[in-house]
Amino acid sequence: MRLNKAMLVAAAALAACATAQAQTKWDMPTPYSDGEFHTRNVKTFVEDVQKASGGKLEIVVHSNGSLIKHPDMLRAVSTGQVNIAEFLLGQFGNEDPVFAADNVPFVAAGYDNAWKFYQAQKPVLEKSLQKRGLQLLYSVAWPGQGFYTKEPLKSIDDLKGTKFRTYSPLTARLAELLGASPTVIQVPEIPQMFATGAVHAMITSSATGTSTKAWEFVKNYYKTSAFHPKNVVVVNQRGFSRLPKDQQDALVKAAATAEKRGWEMSKAREKEGDETLAKNGMSVRDPDAKMQAAFQKIGAQMAQEWEKQAGAEGQAILKAYRGKK
Repeated sequence: MRLNKAMLVAAAALAACATAQAQTKWDMPTPYSDGEFHTRNVKTFVEDVQKASGGKLEIVVHSNGSLIKHPDMLRAVSTGQVNIAEFLLGQFGNEDPVFAADNVPFVAAGYDNAWKFYQAQKPVLEKSLQKRGLQLLYSVAWPGQGFYTKEPLKSIDDLKGTKFRTYSPLTARLAELLGASPTVIQVPEIPQMFATGAVHAMITSSATGTSTKAWEFVKNYYKTSAFHPKNVVVVNQRGFSRLPKDQQDALVKAAATAEKRGWEMSKAREKEGDETLAKNGMSVRDPDAKMQAAFQKIGAQMAQEWEKQAGAEGQAILKAYRGKK
C-alpha cells in the first residue's frame, strides 16, 4: 500500500510537471488597438505559434498598452518582466541611434527601398538588441509618411513659418530644416490643433490621416513616402533559451511568416488610406520633381547628421543600403 501510494504521488508529480511544461504561458504587450493591422498580424502570429507548438506555448496579447505603456516596453522585455513584446522601434532612438535609422526622411522612400534599408539595418539592429538581452523575431513597416497641408504647395518654401506638427526628435529636425516651427502633438489632439490654428501642416501616413479624418481640417496630401518607421517584435533571450527546441523553432518559423504577411498588410493599409482620403475630397498627389529634389537635399543633410551621431554603426547601415540600391 505504501509503495503504491508513493508511486501514485510520484506519477502525479510527473504529470503536474508535464502539464506545466505543456502550458508555458507568456504575456505579450503591444501598443496599438485590436483593429490596427500590426495588432491583427500579432494575433495571427501567436495563433501560428500555439498551433506549431502543439499548444505547448501560449502567448496572451495585451493590446492598446493595457499591460505595459509603450515607453516602458523596451525596458520590460529587456529585464524579463515580460518575455515578448511589440513596440515602435524609433520611439527609443534616444537610447540608441540605430533604433532611429528608419526615421531619417527621404533616404529610403517607398516600400521597396524601405525593405532594402531594413535588410541593411537588420544585422546592426540585431547586435544592438542583443546588448539588451533581446532577440529580434520580426519587424514590419508602417505606411509611408507624407505631408498634409491646408493650402497647395507651390514649393517647400511654402512651409516656412508654418506651425508643423511633429512626434519625434527627427521629425522636429525636419520641421526646422523646412523653416517651420515644430510643435509636438499626439494623434488624438490633431483635429483640434488644426481647427484652432495651433498647427498648419504635418507629416504622417495616410493611415493616421484617415483615423483622424484629416479631410475635416486639411485639403492636400503629398505622397512623399518620406520614411517607413517600423515596429519590432522581440523576445527576451533568457526566456527564449528556456524553451524546448521545438517551441523555439515554432516562434522563429511563425515570425518569418508574420514579417512577410505584415509588410503586405501595411501596403494594403496605405492603399486603403490613400483611397479614403481621396473619396472624402482631399487632393492626394505626388510632389513634383522640383519639390522632390528639395526634399532629397534635406534628407541627405539629415542622413549626414544621423550618421555622425550613430558612428561606425550608422556608416555600416548606410553603406550596406547604398550598395543594395
